[in-house]
Amino acid sequence: MSHYAICPEASMSRLSAALLLLGAILLAGSSALAQSDSDVYNRIEELHGDAAGFDRPLRQLVRAMRSGEAETIAGLAEYPLTVKANGESYDVESAEDFIDNFDDLVKPETRRAVGRQQYVDLFVNSDGVMLAGGAVWMGAVCEDNACEASHWAIIAINN
Repeated sequence: MSHYAICPEASMSRLSAALLLLGAILLAGSSALAQSDSDVYNRIEELHGDAAGFDRPLRQLVRAMRSGEAETIAGLAEYPLTVKANGESYDVESAEDFIDNFDDLVKPETRRAVGRQQYVDLFVNSDGVMLAGGAVWMGAVCEDNACEASHWAIIAINN
């Protein structure tokens, strides 16, 4: 029967090495997932077109959320607008309805999160562009059935 001596120093150094290796792998993985502004721009262009036209409404929305400008935010939305707030889902029919109920429809946490949005942190898929971890979605909305022209608008708010 053989006996093995347990050396705490050796176990700790192996554990330290394993943790360092794991940390390096995680850091390498996160940098591999990082995207640049041009990556985001190209993804918007690829999936929705008019990436250049997205910049202005995005900047307006971020500034308006930061300062709580209900009228500006309302003007950037497409109606009816689906808003999830207070554990309920609302179909907001007009800008006037949105403005009148702004404090109930757009929570302070959502305003702060969107107000801190960085272009590089946007998520883009075929549904649109996600801001603040899904708090707000913007999409290219067709202006006619042929979709020859479109405009960027808020298409959903999820508090």
